[in-house]
Amino acid sequence: MVFMGSLKYPDENGFDAFLKKHGGGDNASTDCERTVFQFDVQRKYFKEALDRWAQFFIHPLMIRDAIDREVEAVDSEYQLARPSDANRKEMLFGSLARPGHPMKKFFWGNADTLKHEPKLNNIDTYTRLREFWQRHYSAHYMTLVVQSKETLDTLEKWVTEIFSEIPNNGLPKPSFGHLTQPFDTPEFHKLYRVVPIRKVHSLTITWALPPQEQYYRVKPLHYISWLVGHEGKGSVLSFLRKKFWALALYGGNGETGFEQNSTYSIFSISVTLTDEGYKHFYEVAHVVFQYVKMLQRRGPDQRIWEEIQKIEANEFHYQEQTDPVDYVENLCENMQLFQKEDFLTGDQLLFEYKPEIIADALNQLSPQRANLVLLSAANEGQCHLKEKWFGTQYSMEDIDSYWSDLWDSDFELNPDLHLPEENKYIATDFALKVSDCPETEYPVKTLSTQQGCLWYRKDDKFKIPKGYVRFHLISPLIQQSAENIVLFDTFVNILSHNLGEPAYEAVFEMITEQLKKTYYNILIKPETLAKDVRLLILEHGRWSMIDKYQTLMKGLSIDALSAFVTAFKSQLFVEGLVQGNFTSREAKDFLNYVVQKLHFAPLAHPCPVQFRVVDLPNTHLLCKVKTLNKGDANSEVTVYYQSGARNLREYTLMELLVMHMEEPCFDFLRTKQTLGYHVYPTCRNTSGILGFSVTVATQATKYNSELVDRKIEEFLSCFEEKIKDLTEEAFNTQVTALIKLKECEDSHLGEEVDRNWNEVVTQQYLFDRLAREIEALKSITQADLVNWFQDHRSNQRKVLSVHVIGYGKHEGDSEVTAVSGQNSSSGEIPHLVLLPPSSLMRDFTSIKDIKAYTSTLNVLPYHKILK
Repeated sequence: MVFMGSLKYPDENGFDAFLKKHGGGDNASTDCERTVFQFDVQRKYFKEALDRWAQFFIHPLMIRDAIDREVEAVDSEYQLARPSDANRKEMLFGSLARPGHPMKKFFWGNADTLKHEPKLNNIDTYTRLREFWQRHYSAHYMTLVVQSKETLDTLEKWVTEIFSEIPNNGLPKPSFGHLTQPFDTPEFHKLYRVVPIRKVHSLTITWALPPQEQYYRVKPLHYISWLVGHEGKGSVLSFLRKKFWALALYGGNGETGFEQNSTYSIFSISVTLTDEGYKHFYEVAHVVFQYVKMLQRRGPDQRIWEEIQKIEANEFHYQEQTDPVDYVENLCENMQLFQKEDFLTGDQLLFEYKPEIIADALNQLSPQRANLVLLSAANEGQCHLKEKWFGTQYSMEDIDSYWSDLWDSDFELNPDLHLPEENKYIATDFALKVSDCPETEYPVKTLSTQQGCLWYRKDDKFKIPKGYVRFHLISPLIQQSAENIVLFDTFVNILSHNLGEPAYEAVFEMITEQLKKTYYNILIKPETLAKDVRLLILEHGRWSMIDKYQTLMKGLSIDALSAFVTAFKSQLFVEGLVQGNFTSREAKDFLNYVVQKLHFAPLAHPCPVQFRVVDLPNTHLLCKVKTLNKGDANSEVTVYYQSGARNLREYTLMELLVMHMEEPCFDFLRTKQTLGYHVYPTCRNTSGILGFSVTVATQATKYNSELVDRKIEEFLSCFEEKIKDLTEEAFNTQVTALIKLKECEDSHLGEEVDRNWNEVVTQQYLFDRLAREIEALKSITQADLVNWFQDHRSNQRKVLSVHVIGYGKHEGDSEVTAVSGQNSSSGEIPHLVLLPPSSLMRDFTSIKDIKAYTSTLNVLPYHKILK
């Protein structure tokens, strides 16, 4: 509400429009005890943007009639959050707090709590909102960070002038510090079985400690999580992996407001279990408790603390610059948490070794004080309790008496669990290497053989002791069949699970079981399913996630994997990029090393790294599929316009078009029509074939997907009028903003490497792409933009609408109460259900069978955007 106009600048979407016009953006996020607002914009417009922004905190309008629409946005955000296991787990966890503690509150908000219930109880939400603003939005609780290339004196002058009007209510800062030990209750120390949405088995062991934030100079929880999450010899994960009980483990405190606030700090250890590990979850918990007990016995270890301190210090001194908007957000929060001299370093460095503080935290991690949450689809049927807000099915039981008696006793330690050995790999040499070849602005090909080639650039810009080495192994086998893709995924997972000798037999079943879950978890999300369906239609010869999942469910043999891996490794083409603090000689050695180690023959024919794309017919196609997540209300509607095989200039035209579209699209489809929380246009480059799309994430409990599609069409018609009426000045401003974004220097080496790597992986090698795009932009006129858009909207248009349909009354489902998460026993294979259009879109060409339909279309030649 604060963002929606101020007394001085009353336009509801004025600030967003101003930022978008000048290459910027904004956002805000709310945590348990803090809300952060941030924006960025071209330097030239920084002072004006600051003034517009400050007015939100000085005199926001918060117009009464906007409140219902914004409640809808909050409700949509809540609906999107419902199918997330992480959110569901948090909500369930909060419900275990003692009565009256704020953690027991519903911290998302939805239409019921913000609109319907207040109306029933004669509560005026609007008055409450204004009271909240007056109480909490007071100058003396606020911190501000600005970053710009202006001088500090100039910035100080602006800030004083612009922000001195923010009201100060003179009241003491609200605090929750007196509400200690919210989880010191019998309900907390139990075993909770939970039915997740995603297919996963996991065990989470959690302790609630007194607030640890004040010990940031020691970082006791960081020290403990470093040891618990260590994966080398003697670690919990290493032991559990040998037993084939676990795939991954992470532990610690994520420093979100939920995990760390003024009333408690959490320490949790989460283990991703295999099917076998799920059966032995009590043993898994026991191994964790044995490790923690070993740490308690040993006490804090100064050598290890100092190793962590050194590693963090190296990271800090040689850190690459982050995106300025992330940096100011981070600092702004640090100012709320740390002493002044630690604002810049407090979240990263370890300052003081105080063993008594570490020991105090360690000693609270006893089995008797732990909370156990076991997540698994296998819990279905035995979970008869339901969490009020997210509908999570769960059950609560006492810890099995055998284990609780054992944990109450002085149980034995496990000799296989011990502290990590001394770390010999902490960097000490930070010298920059002397170049052995002429400096170049872009990567150059320094080595080319039948087996591979290498691109190289010595860094002369960031001058840091870091380097990147990347290799792309190309083989035509991978895309030959759905089975090959699945075998390839299995191989890669076994490899990353076990980088020593790949013991296929031992981990094969464990990895394929996990891969089934991974595929399934992609398929049940509306946004990933929508992408999969869209690309299945567009990319010729693509194997969809459904194909992969069905292939895997039918079963793979270990022999097929061995045969595939042998064939895969026998013929390859390898492309590499080496960039940073390496010499050209070292770079060549890397490629030679890879070729020599893998012993492969060259490919008989060059292998394309992209797909050929189908040429859509001159019509509006519709593909409607039902979501694979039973009971999930979330729908996804994407309307895609295909432009075809185009050049660089047309690519920048498309970018410019989408940039012009962003703010009006948000304003029309989200703010005014309240169709959903996520609403955005995107520039699409599908294997070199250009297009753009508009996406709306909505809910079937509120809207029919075809109605949303019509609203997108309505928006595009309004937008056409909008760009026709653009003034010369407004058009030029947007072109300048896009050029400035492309001229922005990389903030760190990794950003430059990522861009160069993309050129290598797509085999386009246009390393000066940005410079060429800037040149192209300079020649574009407003007429070009209008014509370009009208070409896409003419009767020659090629449009594809993809709808993933949620469950709800607007899609003809009887009221569905909750997201069930479990759609099938693991044996049943989901298949896509394609739905016919309703009367709203009867005149569209509806796709009833994707493969049958696309087989009738022409396929465009391979295309790269190079000229």
